[in-house]
Amino acid sequence: MRAFIYIALASLMSVGAAQAVEERATFAGGCFWCVEADYEKVEGVTEAISGYTGGTVEDPTYEQVTAGGTGHYEVVEVVFDNDVVSYRELVDIFWRTVDPVDVGGQFCDRGNSYRTAVFTRTADQEAAALASKEQAEAALGQRILTPIIEDDRFYKAEEYHQDYYTKNPIRYNFYRLTCGRDKRVKELWGDQAYQGIDAK
Repeated sequence: MRAFIYIALASLMSVGAAQAVEERATFAGGCFWCVEADYEKVEGVTEAISGYTGGTVEDPTYEQVTAGGTGHYEVVEVVFDNDVVSYRELVDIFWRTVDPVDVGGQFCDRGNSYRTAVFTRTADQEAAALASKEQAEAALGQRILTPIIEDDRFYKAEEYHQDYYTKNPIRYNFYRLTCGRDKRVKELWGDQAYQGIDAK
């Protein structure tokens, strides 16, 4: 009986430990298809989910968000294993996959829903994001205009947006190329641009 209890406790502890290292981070980097595609290439990221954050409407639709007036950003919620990749590392990657000096949108996508932002859930995330931003500004040699916002609300986008880059690779690659995302990131960051981006 005692052996059974020990085994049961060990099993529960291992499940708890596995759950404890899984965390979530939320980034607005313009088109969520592209942000999702970039983060799903990062070791330690178990899932990246397209959605909306930062607005005043509950469960908004894509049409509502892109029409404007709801205050939402297109975002990606990144689910990650903190034993493999830290929150700070994910923020460091974020700066180097976007144009953080553009306040009007990202690349060919203009408007409030396409602005950049780092949404934090805890005081530790906020501290890490602020430290990362300061380091990235020094590396870039320019003031980063992307805000860091405390907001843990997240609304999952419609299913057809999820994993768009794998469901519709031809359309996705054409959009990414013609929007100029990777070209601008490399122009801005040079050799510091995150190497996981799609452009060769």
